[in-house]
This record gives sequence, C-alpha cells and structure tokens, in this order.
Amino acid sequence: MAEQLFARALPTVTGFTSPRAWAFSLIGIHEYLRRMKGDRLANAVREELTGRLVTIFDKVAEPGWTWFEEELTYDNAKLAHALIVSGRATGQRSVYDRGIQALRWLVGVQTSRHGRLRPIGSNGFYKRNGERADFDQQPIEAQTTVSACLEAYRATGDPWWYEQAQRAFDWFLGWNDLGLELYARHTGGCRDGLHADRGNENQGAESMLAFLLSLAEMRLIQSTATGVQRAGLAAPIAQ
Repeated sequence: MAEQLFARALPTVTGFTSPRAWAFSLIGIHEYLRRMKGDRLANAVREELTGRLVTIFDKVAEPGWTWFEEELTYDNAKLAHALIVSGRATGQRSVYDRGIQALRWLVGVQTSRHGRLRPIGSNGFYKRNGERADFDQQPIEAQTTVSACLEAYRATGDPWWYEQAQRAFDWFLGWNDLGLELYARHTGGCRDGLHADRGNENQGAESMLAFLLSLAEMRLIQSTATGVQRAGLAAPIAQ
C-alpha cells in the first residue's frame, strides 16, 4: 500500500517550487530506492531535484555565506542533508561535497560562543548581511540538525559530526542559551520553543515528534556503533 501511494504521489513532486519540499522529497526518494533501486521514475525525479538544489547553491553560495538561499529560515539542515544522501547514493562527489560544505557552515552559524546549539530564531530568521534572530528557537531546528549531522557521520566516519549531533540533541535537555529543558519529563511532551526569557509552555505534536525522532536516531546510531566500528563506518563515495 505504501509503495502504491508513493508511486501515485511521485509525479507531482517536480511541480514543487520550495527548496525544502525538494529536500524532503529527495530524502524520501532515497529511502524508497534503497528497496526499489530499479525504479526509473524515482531515479529521474531524484536527478531533477538534486540538480535544482545544486543550481541554487551555486548561484548563492560564496565565502562567508555557504548556503542555498539569501536567508536562513526554518528546517535549514534538511537542504544540506538532501545533497549528502543524494550525492553519496549516486556517487556524485561534487553533490556530496556541497552538502557537507553547507552543513559544516550551518553548524558554525548555529553554535554559540559557549559551544551550545543556537538555532536560527523564527522571530525574524537571518538574512544575509542582516541581524540574525536568536529567538524563538524551535525544536524542529534541533531535530533536523541531529538528523543531518548523523548522516554526515555515517558518510564520513568523522566523530566530529557525531559530536555535533549530540550537541544538537542536548539542546532539548537543557544545553541551550537559557539552560532550560525543552523535553518535559513529567508529561513526555516537548515545549514548543525557547523564548528570550523563558520556554514556550505549549507542547504541540510537532515539537514532541521532533524530540522523539531525535531520540530514536541517537539511540539507533549508539546501538549500532560497536558493529559499525568493527566493519568500518563510512562507505567511500565513488570518485
């Protein structure tokens, strides 16, 4: 049933105009093609969307602003994540390198002087050559950073990427600008964000899922670490 739904939805993907929609589609296509490698339509759509992300990156990126757009807004890490998985899966080193380069820059932008994750705030975001918004920080930014950094860790075997993923996860547990736990142990939920002076006491579904997805990914990588280290973590990308 899932395969049928995927096949029916896939032709509409090339009509999307949002780079984030392209990125999420690429990550979904990547997972699909792990099981259905011979699907020519899925491979064609992946090639098309990957090309679009590379095009906007090459148009905008320059020293000091290694990014896809003129502004950092929301779900930022997914853009880099999509190029890392797509470039690695197809053996396109230049695509993969762009993803790693963009993610490394984003990690730097999102690191406070105290070494903590400081996601781009949704109260104004961050335009090139402008003032970045430090608040309101959203759980989805921590989650996408965790996921992208773990993908970079699997791809490279560089423990630095695992450290960045752990740092992003720790944002939920109080290692943030205010030292407040976003994960609410007494309810099992997650607060909706971090204001300049307090946590957002709402506990919506998106925030809870952001925490649980991050927790699941961290546990998965930890549970497989021993076996992966024995086998060699990173499969080298084709030259």
